[in-house]
Amino acid sequence: MSARVTRSSRSSRAFAIIAGCAVVILIAAPWWAGRADMRLFSEIFLYLSLACLWNLLAGYAGLVSVGQQAFVGFGGYVLFGLAIFWGVSPLFALPIIAILGVLVAVPVAALIFRLRGAYFAIGTWVVAEIFRLLASQISALGGGSGTSLPVSVVKSIASSRATRESVVYWTALALAILVIITTVFVLRSRKGLALTAIRDNELAAGSLGVEIWQTKFIVYVLTAGLTSAIGALIFLQKIRITPDAAFSVNDWTAFVIFMVVIGGIGTLEGPIIGTLIFFVLRETLADLGTIYLMILGLVAIAIMLFAPKGVWGYVKSRYGIELFPITHRVKFEEE
Repeated sequence: MSARVTRSSRSSRAFAIIAGCAVVILIAAPWWAGRADMRLFSEIFLYLSLACLWNLLAGYAGLVSVGQQAFVGFGGYVLFGLAIFWGVSPLFALPIIAILGVLVAVPVAALIFRLRGAYFAIGTWVVAEIFRLLASQISALGGGSGTSLPVSVVKSIASSRATRESVVYWTALALAILVIITTVFVLRSRKGLALTAIRDNELAAGSLGVEIWQTKFIVYVLTAGLTSAIGALIFLQKIRITPDAAFSVNDWTAFVIFMVVIGGIGTLEGPIIGTLIFFVLRETLADLGTIYLMILGLVAIAIMLFAPKGVWGYVKSRYGIELFPITHRVKFEEE
């Protein structure tokens, strides 16, 4: 009998086929979905991307940030600045914004990595507030009242409104796929093994030679760059930006944490499940006003009480299902 180490499983192979078919159907959405549906799908893709990145940051690297809105707002404001003052096409600006997000995250990480636990979380929120205050002082971009993208910039994406909405939709879908693929690649790499060790026991990981600071630093700047690009696309879709909207802790961090926690923190499938649950609840209960937020809170409390590892964490522990080929498995075969 021989042993063979593999990452894939029957469930991951089946999921790959289903996911491939789903992507093809979603790419064709401009030909079968309405404009309202496409805007909703774009929002789902953007929130899914933010949730996957926050899960990588907190669920694997142990960096519980409540200030990721700093990079969402940063990306939005840099997009408006590049488009309005430098004439850069909004779509071509996205990779530039991702690079700038990484560069800005380097000194920020060097500062807040001196903090631990709750102090780190508070530090990230303080950094986000500093970003918001700085943005409100930029009079060329409307100061505290914000500004809108000029019509000429919007039309540079495409001449017709339907085509512009399709382009933004496809870009949001592409970003979501990029984030998921990047997360899978990171978790399958040697750094992914280091992240898993850090997640399970940081002290033991350090004693075994894992470069904890370096690994966390790489994850932080990577998520910052991608979050900045996502923030740029969010406000490209909205066409208007204000400091309060760009750096909203409620919209870009609290809801994202909710998605990850109810889906299953520390799993790649969790943010996907959590995002779908969040949007089903929102679209079903949004007309109830403040009761809707109370129901979200009750759902989160119930899941934390009865399934502390989230919906997917419960499914995984009970049935051993894994949709992404990340974990190593040993299979014994008769020769």
